[in-house]
Amino acid sequence: MDVVTLRAVSTGLAEGQAPLKVVWAKEGVLLPQGEALDARLKGRLRQALKEAGLKAGESLLLYTEEGPVLLFGRGEDDRESGGRLAQALQRLAFPEALVEPLEDADALAEGLLLGAYRFDRLKTKREEKALTLLLPGVSEALLERARKVAEGVYLARDLVNEPPNLLTPEALAERALELRALGVEVEVLDEKAIAELGMGAFLAVAQGSENPPRFICLRYAPEGAKARLDLVGKGLTFDSGGYSLKPTESMATMKGDMAGAAAVLGAFKAVALLGLPVELRGYIAACENLVSGRAYRVGDVLKTLSGKTVEVMNTDAEGRLTLADALAYAEREGAERILELSTLTGAAVVALGEEVAALFATEPSWGERVREAAEKAGEKVWPMPLEKAYREKLKSPVADLKNVGDRYGGAIAAALFLAEFVQVPLVHLDIAGPAFARKAHALGPEGGTGFGVRTILKVAEAL
Repeated sequence: MDVVTLRAVSTGLAEGQAPLKVVWAKEGVLLPQGEALDARLKGRLRQALKEAGLKAGESLLLYTEEGPVLLFGRGEDDRESGGRLAQALQRLAFPEALVEPLEDADALAEGLLLGAYRFDRLKTKREEKALTLLLPGVSEALLERARKVAEGVYLARDLVNEPPNLLTPEALAERALELRALGVEVEVLDEKAIAELGMGAFLAVAQGSENPPRFICLRYAPEGAKARLDLVGKGLTFDSGGYSLKPTESMATMKGDMAGAAAVLGAFKAVALLGLPVELRGYIAACENLVSGRAYRVGDVLKTLSGKTVEVMNTDAEGRLTLADALAYAEREGAERILELSTLTGAAVVALGEEVAALFATEPSWGERVREAAEKAGEKVWPMPLEKAYREKLKSPVADLKNVGDRYGGAIAAALFLAEFVQVPLVHLDIAGPAFARKAHALGPEGGTGFGVRTILKVAEAL
């Protein structure tokens, strides 16, 4: 969070002092504070806009008698506009800028912080340039909330961006233990404890790697908590596909196959920093899916924590096996409702692309609450059907069910598989598309996006 600093100031754009002033423009129209500054400049800003034809995300730097002014094209989404602006300002040499406020000050503040994110700690040469942004008429409380939300998203992004040789299951557990400093209870179960519980599906996926698995349990329970929310996140710190080996290009982003777990940990950090009056529980089955003489095979039959047996028909459908045991454990621990996040299927990406997560709900009202929360958070999700007829695809001649169906409706079959292991209301968010950006975007660079953290926060606040 040392990349950019937000500060609230009382003086407006026209009267304020800063090395650079930022004025928003949309289709040639200025906002009120921009109009006031333009009046002092005798219409120069309006004239420049007329000549430049500024589009959303574009900028025009003017040197005026009032000092440098950056005209910046405002888009339809204030959060994304803030992100684009932060990135543009990072490319300039100004250490400080006075930024005209927008109507949705929350979204602007979040966007400024998220857009400025970078992951460069592993580089030998790092850019240390700091940037301070002054926001007139915005409360310090609002900025403080944006900072805490951004800290949660930053943690999730950092975890996804961490290389797999450094972020092993044990290392992920160690990062979870750091949350104890914020009042989060964290328990980490080792391989022996996992086996004693009877998590046969989880252990099967993990057994091919020399890096042992870890089962991470988290609890945040402040006094006066008014509701409880249980979270489950997929925690594959690397996924080769096992014996159903992925091609190299598909494996390149598999360090991010724990983005669901990252979202859970990021949400715990933000919830604890914000002090939300909600009891939060979290469960992460962390492991690697690798190839070795010990790796599980196609045709193996696994006994899950729930007691149900699963025939393995594809070792690259490993996430649902680890989640089956994690979901059953969450219900055993008294979950009333569960929100689960996972980079689960390529089928979800084929259906909805790289920016929209697939939402599956076993109870429509719970699904609608999560959908509304995502909309408020500015994270894109789309409800998908749990078509019961497709349950036939999961029938096995030798076990209770198979871990995959056929090539059609793959995301739905995966969701139906997960629903077999819980009775309480479940929302499954397949975040395979939006969890990892293959190129820079409005709210950040290439890499982990931290998708899901802000949705979880909105869900928790609405309980």
